[in-house]
Amino acid sequence: MKSHRLSLSANKKLPRECSQIKSSQILECALSVALLLVGCLNAQQSVELKTGDTNAGGAGSSGNQAPLTLTLADALKLARANSPQFQAAATAFGVARQDRVQSRAALLPNVSYSMQYLYTQGQGLASNCQTSHAINCVATGTPIFIANNGVHEYIAQGNVHQTVSMQTVAEYRRSGAAEAVARAKLEIATRGLVVTVVQGYYGFLAAQRKYATAQRAAAEAERFFGISEKLEKGGEVAHSDAIKAQIQLQQQQRDLRDAELEMSKSRLELAVILFPNFNENYAIVDDIGPPPPLPSFDEVSASGAKNNPDLRVALATLKQAQQDVVVAWNGLVPTITLDYFYGIDANHFATKTNGINNLGSSASATMNLPLWSWGANYSKIKQADLQRKQARVELSFAQRSLTANLRSFYLEAQNARSQLDSLSQSAELAAESLRLTNLRYQSGESTVLEVVDAQNTLTSANKAFDDGHVRYRVAVANLQTITGTF
Repeated sequence: MKSHRLSLSANKKLPRECSQIKSSQILECALSVALLLVGCLNAQQSVELKTGDTNAGGAGSSGNQAPLTLTLADALKLARANSPQFQAAATAFGVARQDRVQSRAALLPNVSYSMQYLYTQGQGLASNCQTSHAINCVATGTPIFIANNGVHEYIAQGNVHQTVSMQTVAEYRRSGAAEAVARAKLEIATRGLVVTVVQGYYGFLAAQRKYATAQRAAAEAERFFGISEKLEKGGEVAHSDAIKAQIQLQQQQRDLRDAELEMSKSRLELAVILFPNFNENYAIVDDIGPPPPLPSFDEVSASGAKNNPDLRVALATLKQAQQDVVVAWNGLVPTITLDYFYGIDANHFATKTNGINNLGSSASATMNLPLWSWGANYSKIKQADLQRKQARVELSFAQRSLTANLRSFYLEAQNARSQLDSLSQSAELAAESLRLTNLRYQSGESTVLEVVDAQNTLTSANKAFDDGHVRYRVAVANLQTITGTF
């Protein structure tokens, strides 16, 4: 925050008489000083207002603006736009789609147009150039170089090119499998991002609730410390009770500061995921309500076998490896190239020369048969076969992992769901126990240790209940991710 120094201008100097105050001038000097202070305060307020207006549109004004309120859906949308891992997967998928377009174009005829001028050194001038009055004299003699058809040659033609090869067909199929792999990996990145955002979102929400619990615990400890002091003054309890209550109050205040620190750290961690400009001025909606019901394991298993992205990646990778083998084998078969040309290939850049049509066409067909490559083609076949074997092993592992993860995640979600009711009941019982213990302590029927223990039990129960909500939400997110139902 900028500091502003205020100086007194020449017309706001203290009256000279104030340096030598007399009893008759006290009222006049006091009035002058009061008017001067009022003018300085008005000037400072105007400077602060101008400064505030200047900073209103800057980056430092985020604290003065209303916080951005986010739901879980909003957080997921922001994370997809700003996560580098997700964007990398999306970029890889876009590149794979363009590879698919390019491989498909290789199967179709390509059309191109070219213009060319060729000059070759001639053997001399034409016969009509021997006289000094020759008209339209050009060097039309026989060229010395035989690479071209004349001294001047103009080529302007279109070309329809087509390559017929089983290898291009196999490469097109391989590009389709690679696109499927990239799509499945993008889905994995999407669902992994979902789990990360859910953990951060509900972790921050739990940190806020724990901070509120720590505030209530600190307030309860302060209230109990006041009660113990009053009872000590009345001679109803010993001084040790007041000391124990004070120690408990200090501990709860330390826990409150720790809870505030954890809440700030959770806010920062979530802000890193969501915002490109690291915005901390936001709030999240507390949507923790009744836990959603769990589907049956048979439904989860069927959905996982059908929609699991890891399994789809393994299947698509195996298909891609199989097409790599086909591409490698097709490197041993002949390739046929077809070309059709239409245009001008003449000694004059014109469609007609002396009544003769220069427009024409030609066609060519070429067959290329690979005979000897020092074993390179067979080496490519072995490479592709090794990759295919590895893809089969990964597919088998993905199938086993899917079965194990489905059961593990389902048991985790089921256990977290069953514990929520117990944790909620424990929190209610701990609150009632603390209320009754306080009443018994005030009537002299319980000790200060029992009150402190009841306070700690209530705090622990509330924190465990908040952690249980986060655990169940993350477990459900993992289960929905692996089954492709999020």
